[in-house]
Amino acid sequence: MRQHGKLEYGGQAAPQRTCVGCRVRTAKTELLRLVRVEDHVVPDLRGRLPGRGASLHPSLSCLELAERRRAIPRAFRVPGPLDLSPVRAHLEGEPRNVM
Repeated sequence: MRQHGKLEYGGQAAPQRTCVGCRVRTAKTELLRLVRVEDHVVPDLRGRLPGRGASLHPSLSCLELAERRRAIPRAFRVPGPLDLSPVRAHLEGEPRNVM
């Protein structure tokens, strides 16, 4: 029997998160954690930045879907739009100084 909030992953139980773009639940290790820093959203590559996080599959299609659904500001509980350029640059593979 599976434990609540866990997913059998490689023979071990792994924490689950939901992608804010496609709304698919998957293992935490397969998702990119996003964190709001002022009015920017940055990828948290080490998983150590403070604050509320949101999870996203590391693909442009999920990012575009999240933008279209306006899911990222809702995930961070802010009323206005947020700048997603650091996340887009990371997903496109552009070298950019992100936190």
